[in-house]
Amino acid sequence: MKTLRILFLLAITGLSFTAFAQDKADENVNKIIRKHGLEQSQVMDIAAMLTDVHGPRLTGSPKLDDATRWTVDELKKWGLSNVHTEDWGPFGRGWELKGFHLSCEAPTYYPIIAYPKAWSPSVKGRITGEVVYLEAGSEEDLAAYKGKLKGKFVLLDTLRAIEAPFDAEARRYNSEDLLKMANAPMPTPFGFRNWGSGQRFTTQLWDFLYEEKPAAVIDRNFKGDLGTVFATGARARKGNARDKDAEVLPQLTMSAEHYNRIFRLLRRGMPVKLAMELSAEYTNPNGMSRNIIAEIPGTDLKDEVVIFGAHIDSWHLATGATDNAAGSAVMIEAARILFETIKESGVQPRRTLRLALWTGEEQGLLGSRAYVRDHYAELDSMGSVISYKPAQEKVAGYYNLDNGTGKVRGIYLQGNPAVQQIFRAWLEPFKDLDANTITLSNTGGTDHQSFDRVGIPGFQFIQEPIAYSTRTHHSNMDNFDHLIADDLKQAATVIASMVWHTSQRTEKLPRKPKEEEAPRSRAQGGQ
Repeated sequence: MKTLRILFLLAITGLSFTAFAQDKADENVNKIIRKHGLEQSQVMDIAAMLTDVHGPRLTGSPKLDDATRWTVDELKKWGLSNVHTEDWGPFGRGWELKGFHLSCEAPTYYPIIAYPKAWSPSVKGRITGEVVYLEAGSEEDLAAYKGKLKGKFVLLDTLRAIEAPFDAEARRYNSEDLLKMANAPMPTPFGFRNWGSGQRFTTQLWDFLYEEKPAAVIDRNFKGDLGTVFATGARARKGNARDKDAEVLPQLTMSAEHYNRIFRLLRRGMPVKLAMELSAEYTNPNGMSRNIIAEIPGTDLKDEVVIFGAHIDSWHLATGATDNAAGSAVMIEAARILFETIKESGVQPRRTLRLALWTGEEQGLLGSRAYVRDHYAELDSMGSVISYKPAQEKVAGYYNLDNGTGKVRGIYLQGNPAVQQIFRAWLEPFKDLDANTITLSNTGGTDHQSFDRVGIPGFQFIQEPIAYSTRTHHSNMDNFDHLIADDLKQAATVIASMVWHTSQRTEKLPRKPKEEEAPRSRAQGGQ
């Protein structure tokens, strides 16, 4: 009777004895993984090398090249196999900031907190100019400024009110947050956004600015305060600022407080004069970029692979710590943990374990999309699948990390309910580390999407937000100091276990039906 009751329970949950047995976590292996991940961690040493030593890692820059060489050498030193880089592209030219200073000269002197947008060109020596607020909402409004902007510093934004910071900027998920995730329904695809007339005017505005040739175009933080600056890339006259010989105006993002001060002075009718020095260098003459690949060979299922990865590139303002040296360091550390666990346990992975570190993520998941295109599917110009390549069937799953420094709280299923019970079994041993939330929800803007859209089970982990969106993401504050060691140790440990159990499973992870693959997300760019 007891046996019959168990059979009934397994049946109603959609499980079989075979599935139940193969998805049970290996306690012995997990014990060794925990030792190497929690007690003998190297994750912060790896993160320090990527941030403090190599600094910002803009795709196409010499600093990213340096970080790539160090990572490849380190993986080879550890004993991983097939360590190499794979070129992809063309990406276009890189960019490296060599020197920058911005100050207010009148009505009084003070240094200004601001950063050039990537791919902004150099200016000759020290230049000065008056500040003009370009107040325009139509082509007719622009006409009033014709012939009046050459050599001027042009402000594009209005004043932004700064609120007192009564609420903590950093936070962790509470039980209510996690319960909401766990109970989330099956996600639905998003349609294309219709930009309408707003986008058309933006194009007209920038065409006008390039005709007028101001000294620099300045916007202010769309969020953040207390000297935090969020900035990405400059806008070219035509095409992309990365294109060879693209015409690019100097473009700056200014801290909200300093921008507001200048804006208020102008509103009072008081002239403001700025001085700027900007030296930058265009790099990467061949226009190509490269991903990093390393492996731990499998045994009886060695032709199949479990891929785990993160993007190693960053923006240029700080050292790209939470975005995404944290994710890269965790995945590199996970590879080390797995390698050491295999040596200590004597148990070999069935499938090949493949570490992948992507570049060009910040410009739109470019490196991972190129990898998927080269290896797994023929894609059209919009990134939709035309046909699958044979290797697509050989990927058991892909795991990604790219949401800051917080510890792993679980995993997004990306609308794939077939993996729910599998992941629940594998995460159960990590309840004591708070890593057992499973949600059907999608999450966008990270490299797992490149795999998901070609039918490969691709997943991003749920991470504690900490101050990712409020302080560090794409900002001048994204430094090593904002990494949380215990969180990154926990993340590397949990992920190493997930990768291991995927490698040992008799069957590959179940896939979504073809018609449900790769639902379009709100976020298609980089994180």
